[in-house]
Amino acid sequence: QVQLVESGGGLVQAGGSLRLSCAASERTASRNVMGWFRQAAGKDYEFVAAIVRTGGTTYYTDSVKGRFTISRDNAKNTVYLQMDSLKPEDTAVYHCAAKEAPVYYSDFGTYAYWGLGTQVTVSS
Repeated sequence: QVQLVESGGGLVQAGGSLRLSCAASERTASRNVMGWFRQAAGKDYEFVAAIVRTGGTTYYTDSVKGRFTISRDNAKNTVYLQMDSLKPEDTAVYHCAAKEAPVYYSDFGTYAYWGLGTQVTVSS
């Protein structure tokens, strides 16, 4: 069964850090692309970052470049999102996602597998 479980969310002050984890079932972990999306209250899903299994290439949305780092530990079937210098506008539910094709990384509709999400709240 394909499964993704996020953890690590919480409440943090602006300027602080959090590290999100996404534990994948063995079948899901073999997917070539793992991504993070977020959804703020009343807004659409927004691409945050993605990492490709082969080669480890990473992609970020402009608003998080230099502050967030995506990584994956294939031996542990886990993907991480290190979030530093957090801002109130980063507040959202963060979801982990997976797919096979290494294209259209920021396209929400191309990811086949999703976790339920973890809440990140950044206070000013």
